[in-house]
Amino acid sequence: MKRRLLVGFVWGLGCGNCGEEPLDGGRDAAVVPADAGSEDLWERDDEVELGPAVDDGEHLPTPQPGRHDVKVLSTLQVVPSEGLPPDLDVMAANNSLDVVRFEGRVFLAWRTAPDPFASSEALVHVVSSPDEVDWEGGATFNVARDLREPRFLVVGSSLLLYTTVLGTDPLAFEPYDVLVAERVGAGVWSEPQSLRRADTVVWRTKVHQGQPMIISYTGTGGLSTEMEPLRVWLDTTVDGRAWRPYSRANPFVVEGGVSEADFAVGDDGTAFGVSRNERGDDDGFGSKVCRSTPTDISDWSCVADRRKFDSPLMFWHDGEAYLVARRNVTADGAFDLGRDDLSPSEQLAVYQGEYGKARKRCSIWRYDQERDAIVFVVDLPSRGDTCVPGLIEGAAPGEFILYNYSSPLDSDEDPSWVSGQTAPTRIYRHAIRFTSRD
Repeated sequence: MKRRLLVGFVWGLGCGNCGEEPLDGGRDAAVVPADAGSEDLWERDDEVELGPAVDDGEHLPTPQPGRHDVKVLSTLQVVPSEGLPPDLDVMAANNSLDVVRFEGRVFLAWRTAPDPFASSEALVHVVSSPDEVDWEGGATFNVARDLREPRFLVVGSSLLLYTTVLGTDPLAFEPYDVLVAERVGAGVWSEPQSLRRADTVVWRTKVHQGQPMIISYTGTGGLSTEMEPLRVWLDTTVDGRAWRPYSRANPFVVEGGVSEADFAVGDDGTAFGVSRNERGDDDGFGSKVCRSTPTDISDWSCVADRRKFDSPLMFWHDGEAYLVARRNVTADGAFDLGRDDLSPSEQLAVYQGEYGKARKRCSIWRYDQERDAIVFVVDLPSRGDTCVPGLIEGAAPGEFILYNYSSPLDSDEDPSWVSGQTAPTRIYRHAIRFTSRD
């Protein structure tokens, strides 16, 4: 059954200048020796020259650091850049991505297409590098349908890549299947194999205590508030192809209007999670902020948050659960505007419209464990259409490398989310340092 988004103007704007050739960042935009020491890891002259609007301070929440001060050390453009293979087809929209370190190399996968909307021209490229300077091609996937959400997963000694297949209608969100491919040698990947999982989107993957995990959501139903509840599932696997519930007692961890979700596991075994609640339910609209019991990471209880944390990525570091997700640049950042005088469908249409008109950032947040609340820490350099992050650990303790996409950072413009979707997007590499405040 075809399932359409209620807010057609967001997905149906077209792409007025997406055919333009994106600016080339040049080789100097990516100088990252993976084994360099902390102090000389970055040459400041190689950073992207940021436009003045990136950190204008308007509607900036008050930072609430916990155990750490968090600093963005450097921002480098990776896609496009001269470090990529010269024959790689890099189109205007470069957005959903993932990154992993495996067998001494960093692997990057991302979607490239004429625009961010569903397209049969969409490609998923996989490249790898020993130094994150010069990248070698590995595979390009194209199935004449839309492809997005590439997700790496290490299963034993194997590196797998999941990709979600959708339709070709730019006004619709139609999860059709999930594909899996395996790295079978240096620069060689297997043909993608169908997992026959219709109506499923793989959102995050992780390995916890040696056990591979897949976080997915189903029941998408577009954004119709009258469809069946959405569910976020937590599965595990032995071979990457056959999935089974991580817990028979809790095969799905949250349901309602939820979709994109992730969690980080604390030192005592508690999972701290966030799930986007875009479609809305009895908790309203926005997100659900969740924690598990210490004995079962699949046993979640959640509280509502009026903000919508799009594209959540979570990780644990030195006693804190951190979240990377999109920030709505308004006075309170809320997605749920409290219009209880409207029907759920009318609320969603209004909320999506207002959300689309606002500016966006990709931000680092912290899970306040005493209050079960998400608090702001720092913005990444980002703007316009932005925020599907991927994360790997850096070379020095307390340093992380975060890949993300954004509207161009060297522009003076700070577009709204909708305006950003009608122009090129690029992929950037940020070095982040966490310093203890003790």
